[in-house]
Amino acid sequence: MAFAAAIALGPGIAQAQRADAAKAYPTKPIRIVVPFTPGGSNDILGRFIGEKLTKRLGQPSVIENRAGADGIIGSEFVARAAPDGYTLLLVSTTFAMNPALHQLPYDPLKSFTPISLIGSGANLIATTPTLPVNSIKELIALAKRKPGQLHYAATGGFNQFGGELFKSMSGIDMRHVPYKGSAPAIVDVMAGHVEVIINALMPLLPHVRSAKLKPLGVGAARRAAVIPDVPTIAEAGVPGYDGSVWWGILGPAQMPDAIVTRLNSEIRAILREPATAKRLASEAAEAVIASQDDFRALIAADIAKWLKVAKAAGIGREW
Repeated sequence: MAFAAAIALGPGIAQAQRADAAKAYPTKPIRIVVPFTPGGSNDILGRFIGEKLTKRLGQPSVIENRAGADGIIGSEFVARAAPDGYTLLLVSTTFAMNPALHQLPYDPLKSFTPISLIGSGANLIATTPTLPVNSIKELIALAKRKPGQLHYAATGGFNQFGGELFKSMSGIDMRHVPYKGSAPAIVDVMAGHVEVIINALMPLLPHVRSAKLKPLGVGAARRAAVIPDVPTIAEAGVPGYDGSVWWGILGPAQMPDAIVTRLNSEIRAILREPATAKRLASEAAEAVIASQDDFRALIAADIAKWLKVAKAAGIGREW
């Protein structure tokens, strides 16, 4: 009888233990996995949010770069992690584009718990300083004179989609040179090994300011306040082009509601700080405060959107 009673109480005891753990959370360091190499926009924002969470939660938030396969390696690692709130994932628009590019070892919706959006920004088309063009129109004209002879550096996902969208909308042929992360792509374009880079604006900004990269157009609905003299790609010659990017935090599926709510609340508080808005603006981004449900809906809508774009453009998986 005692044994049978213990078995019957087992699920209840386990549930109570999980509830107690959620109330005490966090009791040890939190790992934030960035699925790209150091130096890119995911890494920059991940380190910023991690530093802020460390102060608010009283436990270290440690950034761990697990790069490879357009962010899939790091994402799979988190999908398989214990759903206890101690392993999180910093994602961007690339996460929602990957279903159009790859057969994934996880379900981008069912294998994760959306926690919070962080912000949004734009991409940028820039060139090596020695390329003899000074505008989007001049770049398009040069590419049309030399079809297939110009190259653009881009990591996969968001940056590759941005490049292919630019190519299709402007009617040019530039060859994509893939990179595992933004930092090595930036280095090669600054050195002149590749002529063009299409990337999130954030990691390019310091090199634009130092004149090591030449900015031609911002891929957003409006100009970026940090480089107001650079036109949008739409107004510079490709009407309708929009290369906006978002960033957010996910965890493994089946995380306790109490921990998800705590993390969402803390991140929202961070995003409301005037210092955060100032910091994000300096990095060519802006805070986006949203609920977990809003974030989940955004991911689902973007997956559908980019699948449609990929099929129309004939990029990614074999259709």
